[in-house]
Amino acid sequence: MAEIIQRDGTWTFEGEVLRIVPGRDKNVSLLRRTLGEIAVPLESLAGISFEQGRKAGRLRLRLRDGADPLTQVAGGKLAEDSDPYRLTVDNDRYGVAEYVVEEVRNALLLEQVPPGPSDRYLMPGPSVPLSVSAGDGTASFDGDTVRLAWNWKTDDAKAAVGPRSLDLADITGVHWQPSVGLENGWLRFLLPGVASGAPPKYDANAIELWGFKRDPLMALVGAAVLARLDHPSGTARRGASPAPAPGAVEAAENPQEAAAAAPLAKPPEPSVNTGTGTGTAPAEDHDVLLRRLRELGELREAGILTEEEFATAKRAVLKRL
Repeated sequence: MAEIIQRDGTWTFEGEVLRIVPGRDKNVSLLRRTLGEIAVPLESLAGISFEQGRKAGRLRLRLRDGADPLTQVAGGKLAEDSDPYRLTVDNDRYGVAEYVVEEVRNALLLEQVPPGPSDRYLMPGPSVPLSVSAGDGTASFDGDTVRLAWNWKTDDAKAAVGPRSLDLADITGVHWQPSVGLENGWLRFLLPGVASGAPPKYDANAIELWGFKRDPLMALVGAAVLARLDHPSGTARRGASPAPAPGAVEAAENPQEAAAAAPLAKPPEPSVNTGTGTGTAPAEDHDVLLRRLRELGELREAGILTEEEFATAKRAVLKRL
């Protein structure tokens, strides 16, 4: 396990999951405090980095495209302080941050997690029920229905429509845009057969945002809804089985080719010797790790792994022997 505890929050890497808990410092953003603890599965990560600074550093996670509904709906537009996948690190904890980075990278190499896009949501998105008041209205979502209610700042033409209830089955998409400069933002729900080109000020399916403190929370509502819609890749609903990879059917018809193409199974946990004497890992664990070392050597010879990547992965394997 690798863990770093800062005023900004705590990151704990447990091998298959990276747990992120926001700090209690007054500078921690409202979005991160509202979102709460996040369990980030290893398979959803594309990478991790640490950037040193004169007074403080930054730990950053890079998630695979399509793995996280919040990242998907935000589209890279979340402000730095609202980004839940960033951690401010004091300069006396740089060594710990680098250790966390090394452990996560080793795990990504050993588990052969692909850095490319995911064809399904690997994270559940914000929990529901969820209700946020910002801009010209309130957006609520209970997992089945989105409800939009207006306040005294809503334009008369939009308020005349009255409160809106949108069934999840009728929603085809979600757009969130923060306000930028003099341009207002919005949270908009797309419906079949309904044009979405109207300004959010007049759109009864949108909340208009004016750049105030609670605006980013609307991204949480959008992410909670998006997590329950069809994945952009075309896979129906979060958690659905992905479509077979190209060539998977042909490989299945040839058992030898299928076995060669299949990823190496994760070795079972070592058994614990509760009696006297020294506990040892089962023989099959030893064989699996030796085979992994041979595979790493072949990847290096083929030019797929650099010398540095090979050395890092080799050290991680040897630790488990």
